[in-house]
Amino acid sequence: VEADEYDSAFFDKRSKFVHYHPKTAILNNLEFDHADIFDDLAAIQKQFHHLVRTIPSEGRIIAPITETHIDEVLEMGCWTPVIRTSLEANEKAALSAELISIDGSHFKVLENGNVVGEVKWSMTGQHSVANALATIAAAQHVGVSLEKACEALSNFGGVKRRMELLGMINGIEVYDDFAHHPTAIDTTLDGARKRLGERRLWAIIEPRSNTMRMGSHKDGLAHSARLADEVIWYQPEGLDWDLQPVIEAATNHAQVSRSLDEIIERIVNEAGEGDAVVIMSNGGFGGLHQKLMSALKAKAA
Repeated sequence: VEADEYDSAFFDKRSKFVHYHPKTAILNNLEFDHADIFDDLAAIQKQFHHLVRTIPSEGRIIAPITETHIDEVLEMGCWTPVIRTSLEANEKAALSAELISIDGSHFKVLENGNVVGEVKWSMTGQHSVANALATIAAAQHVGVSLEKACEALSNFGGVKRRMELLGMINGIEVYDDFAHHPTAIDTTLDGARKRLGERRLWAIIEPRSNTMRMGSHKDGLAHSARLADEVIWYQPEGLDWDLQPVIEAATNHAQVSRSLDEIIERIVNEAGEGDAVVIMSNGGFGGLHQKLMSALKAKAA
């Protein structure tokens, strides 16, 4: 079950996950989000500590060694053993990874410094490797061997809306991704860049989440998309702030568009063989995905 830190109901403002009572919990990362219901990061950490307090002493908490905000939660009080993971060799980590492919699509898994298996899959990005390590640790806690867990992940086909390849038309790859805040945009594009090498990477981004629409993350947006060659930021109606400062802060070629048709026209006219287009939104983006695919197919006909 993926945890949900939104409030439970109008009469219960605690996060939904305080009602889950898990025996195994993965706390993979924590940063400010959901600005419509949380005033600051500390308010979210308080809810996460409520969750930590519900995990029994015979359970397990799985957390990376590099997440300061999670450490701060655990320091509030933790009565459950914690399994630590790391994206590189570290004596404090029970499980760590050693990349074979720099994009994260192939890596070794180590337990206390000893190789116990390999994962070769379609996922990319350091965030995907971090997710894999946490999943392997959780599986081990419920009785799955590390070797079997690695084998199972190698057969995992991925999930929808996480660098999901929608199709390749005339040599142009079109991907759908759920990234909707700076860290997710950054890590997703990092994985894509490492896989693509010097090929041209387009990012089309809709700031749709409540937190994005309120402008809480606006200062980090230009940097988050720096690894794309071409960035198109969509300015939807009702956005509470102007995206132009994001464009001015960009170190790559970026533009703002208020029209889906304009975005489609630019991609159809300018994208070429070998390019990859990543569409990022936590919503339907006005049907942009299929409209773009249809337009590219029409050009190829």
